[in-house]
Amino acid sequence: MRIIKLALPASDVSKSAAYFRGLLELPGAGNSIQVGWSEIELISAVEPSPHGVHLAFNVPYGRFDAAVTWLKERAPLQAEPDGDESFALEGYWQSRSVYFEGPDGSVLELIGRRRLSDPAVTWPFSGSDLYCLSEVGLPTDDVEGTVAAAARTFGLTTLGPASASFAAIGGDEGMLIAVDPNRPWFPQRRQLPSARGLEIWLDGVEAPGVLSDRSHGWKVCAG
Repeated sequence: MRIIKLALPASDVSKSAAYFRGLLELPGAGNSIQVGWSEIELISAVEPSPHGVHLAFNVPYGRFDAAVTWLKERAPLQAEPDGDESFALEGYWQSRSVYFEGPDGSVLELIGRRRLSDPAVTWPFSGSDLYCLSEVGLPTDDVEGTVAAAARTFGLTTLGPASASFAAIGGDEGMLIAVDPNRPWFPQRRQLPSARGLEIWLDGVEAPGVLSDRSHGWKVCAG
């Protein structure tokens, strides 16, 4: 599964666009930001913009340390209370991550995934090494029901077992993170999930369809 487009409400479209283009060095024109095969279309929030949106961007696993150095020159990293700023997960994840705050209080992440092949490059790390939008957080009052609906609608499975409060739907190239709305985002655990007004378009799924959550205001489409 790949996330090919995200419509992201913003309190200030110009300010958010400047953040993604300037701080993260991502190309784009107007209100459109390109992250490899993924597009982020910034739209003006009709109601108060969602605070607590979670987005993750894939970076080459072999260049993860370079990615951290590059990011720390641009933004403070989020840390756990014990001070840890970089996180390695084994098991189903096989990944390394760092987190930082984006526009409208969003929780952004750079993640390197061991199972994905790395390009053989030697140039300095830059925004061009962010090669896709790989995660979007979706709060839901029924995580297990959302997992079942994603399987019925798109033929998607989860990365590892789902719990009643968290599930990663999809795979290394793209995931929908279904999460209980009262479960704050790692690592600082101070931002509750929000996704009101988000619309996501997928590619590489088994069937076209639409999955939405009226209570939390998000929609996922394919085909």
